[in-house]
Amino acid sequence: MKSQSARKTQMDYILIHRETVQPNRAVMLFHGLTGSPYELKKYAKFLYDKGFDVYCYCLPGHGDHKIDIYSVKESDWRKFANKRYKELRNHYADFFAGGLCLGAVLALNLAIENKDVTGLICLSTTLFLDGWTIPWYNFLMPVGLYTILRYYYTFPEREPYGIKNLKARNAVSKLMSKNTVAMDNYPLSSIYELLLLSKKVRHNIKKVFAPILIIHSLEDDLTSTKSAKFVFNNVSSFYKEYMELKDSYHLVLYDNEKEKVMNKTMEFIEALSYKRNIPLKELQNKRK
Repeated sequence: MKSQSARKTQMDYILIHRETVQPNRAVMLFHGLTGSPYELKKYAKFLYDKGFDVYCYCLPGHGDHKIDIYSVKESDWRKFANKRYKELRNHYADFFAGGLCLGAVLALNLAIENKDVTGLICLSTTLFLDGWTIPWYNFLMPVGLYTILRYYYTFPEREPYGIKNLKARNAVSKLMSKNTVAMDNYPLSSIYELLLLSKKVRHNIKKVFAPILIIHSLEDDLTSTKSAKFVFNNVSSFYKEYMELKDSYHLVLYDNEKEKVMNKTMEFIEALSYKRNIPLKELQNKRK
């Protein structure tokens, strides 16, 4: 195994099987809003150990230079994801895309714009900010979001930091204080861009044809299951799965059911590999 970083300041995380013949499968993962590739490391290592090449890049506006997030646009995220995808896609027979929070929304958009995505893995998809920790004054947010005020205010990250497991929450809280995992706040400007991207994805969701796995917690503190159910009910995917978690919050890769998320991911991929060998017409008939 060899881990390499294309741009150290942006914390890119890449796992490639260089000692052996390059595998035919790869997955590109996208992290969450104000997060970093670090939050996907264990998940990436799990996929690598299962035979995937894994690409996890730090999104524009994130990384060492925190000031950048105040000027980033959702179009920057979309263009960045598409560029990376097109650079790598032809090197693999199967190429999956996935992510957490903003990363899941970005993976959906990638499938909207690229019909050759093999499959999608969407964790804690954030199309709506309606979780149970959103403050009571959320109804005032549009005043800040849709005016110049969005460049001057932030939405503070606070307990429970998206994690139900107390031990994991304390560990992540310490890392956040060192800016290792994520920023400790959400600038309103970046929330505005996330909501713009989410609106685009909702508007074009019927254009998603790639097989998809959606995993969402019933107790997600940032975004309710409304987001996940919207995706499941509106994508045009001939093969789709939806799993709800009952003992986790938003950061499902750190919480009580992280092993369940990883195992379900492999179950989905293996089932998809099997179904890809079944004539499409036969598979569609089975789903009716």
